[in-house]
Amino acid sequence: MVNKPVMELRWDPTLREWVLVSNIRRFRPWQPSNYCPFCPPGNPETGYGWRALILENKYPMLMENPPEPSNHWFYRTGKSMGRCYVVVETPEHNIDDISDLPIDQIEYVLNMVINKVREESSRDYAHYFLWFRNRGGREIGGVSLTHPHSQIYVLPFTPSKVERELNSAREYFNERSRCLFCDILGAELRDGVRLIHSNDYWVSFMPFYSHWPFEVHIYPRRHVQLITELTKEEVRGGLAEILKVSLCGLTHVFNKPMPYILVLHQAPLKGDYPYYHLHIEVYGILREEDKIKYAAGMETGGGNFTYDSVPEENAQRIRDSVLRNCIHNG
Repeated sequence: MVNKPVMELRWDPTLREWVLVSNIRRFRPWQPSNYCPFCPPGNPETGYGWRALILENKYPMLMENPPEPSNHWFYRTGKSMGRCYVVVETPEHNIDDISDLPIDQIEYVLNMVINKVREESSRDYAHYFLWFRNRGGREIGGVSLTHPHSQIYVLPFTPSKVERELNSAREYFNERSRCLFCDILGAELRDGVRLIHSNDYWVSFMPFYSHWPFEVHIYPRRHVQLITELTKEEVRGGLAEILKVSLCGLTHVFNKPMPYILVLHQAPLKGDYPYYHLHIEVYGILREEDKIKYAAGMETGGGNFTYDSVPEENAQRIRDSVLRNCIHNG
């Protein structure tokens, strides 16, 4: 029985990936419905007069000075060295989704995240910067706070899914002298049937190989590795706009909001990865209005997803939602 705080990395030798272990996470409070620590004045660190905030997570998986990991006679462990942040996207509590924010506010949040990438990149332990958003409330998304927010993990390793992408992209580039993601984008633009929305700088689409029922990928047209490489125009006129429209379409497919997970995939902060292509992946988890797609036996135990519809059909449903609900709102 473990009675002391434990925060460490544990290596899975069968899948060759790290598991983040932190028993302090179980002490995260589920706030009463009439209280929110992010609403002004909230806690002392929030106060008044702000548009968006990036705060240290009080119940982190990683920290700058973590306790020493345990020593095991067989298994490998590592220090949970890193940072965990909460990105509070607006002072307004009753915003249903980030897509309900004006474009200039989304741009403001994105620039805060970009500046945080620059700040963290200089730290020795900062190997990967993962920005992600869990949207769906307590019942579906497992979110302990309903105020509009996203999260940042500054990791001492590359996440295993990104590592697989890096390996595939490297192999593809070595064989063909081309970017795998640029060719995926070219194929989706040529087919057209899975496109969701596009502007001068970005394209969103449902991949031919979608895993989740309503999965949307957002690619920059220009080949870049890190979000810090984007121009001002690619952030405001491009990414902020396409995030707003694409997420608006996704969340309004049904008469109830779509729960989703949004993750930024970019290159690691250390090293050189010219063959990699930054992109955002969004996983909408409802199959139908009253049916959730669970990662069950085949997905969790076998590692391969099943898809109960056809991506082309679901892409059309998101496009229809965009036309009904989003385009006229900008």
